[in-house]
Amino acid sequence: MRKLSDSFYTGFAWLSGMGAILVVIFLLGFLLLNGMKSITPALFFGETPWFEAITGQTPVFDGIWPALVGTMFLVLLSSVIAIPVGIASGIYLTEYASRRRRVFLGWMVDFLSGTPSIVMGLFGFAMILLLRRTLTPKAQTSLFLAAFCIAMLILPYLIRTTQTAFEGIPEHLRLLGPGIGFSKWQNIRHVLLPVASRGIFSGIVLAIGRASEDTAVILLTGVVAHAGIPRNLWDKFEALPFRIYYLAAEHRNSSELEQGFGTALVLLFITGLLFLAAFFLQRRAEKRWQIR
Repeated sequence: MRKLSDSFYTGFAWLSGMGAILVVIFLLGFLLLNGMKSITPALFFGETPWFEAITGQTPVFDGIWPALVGTMFLVLLSSVIAIPVGIASGIYLTEYASRRRRVFLGWMVDFLSGTPSIVMGLFGFAMILLLRRTLTPKAQTSLFLAAFCIAMLILPYLIRTTQTAFEGIPEHLRLLGPGIGFSKWQNIRHVLLPVASRGIFSGIVLAIGRASEDTAVILLTGVVAHAGIPRNLWDKFEALPFRIYYLAAEHRNSSELEQGFGTALVLLFITGLLFLAAFFLQRRAEKRWQIR
């Protein structure tokens, strides 16, 4: 009977894993079938010469180049805001907070992680309305506001993965630093953080993926069709997720719908590159800490 149940659960786990893989393959195949033929220089730059578009000499109105640049700015800015705060918060919850604070703050983190993205976008929009009526009447939605709201959205992933990575460190490694005279912070910096780096970088990868694909937040906090490349942090911007949504909802012919599929392929490719960059940073950090 036990062997039968083990075989059942093993088969169910195997089928579940294969099902997830098949869904990914089907999704990629569907996008490649419908969008691959639109992957041309015209998709990125339209009728604008590519050199003039990249250098900013001529604006691009009928290509996705401004949306691609806006997406990269959005991901990088939100990551710069969220990653240090998330890692530091996870370390505090694990190593410094009392049990009562850990329970309360952990509940708050879980509550934040369950907040829908549209609610986070409404929060950013309401914050602009408040600033207009109080401190700065000229406040408006912008790239910085969108990045800030995205950072708040991905912050729980970073906190929880950091906390889980630190809690999973064996006790004998925790005692290694104090045994050779390290202070608490030196033990965290030179022993615990390198050991937990793999789990922390896994959270960073998840956060980057979430930051690059969300549409509801940016829809209410600064993204605009045909806004061009943002000139500063307080300017309107374009983004690939919104471009896909716009083309899918407002396409006038089949070629524009194909551009939407092509844009989705570009977004997946960009997300994959960001994942690879995070992976190589993880490997580099591990080698650096191993040498030390």
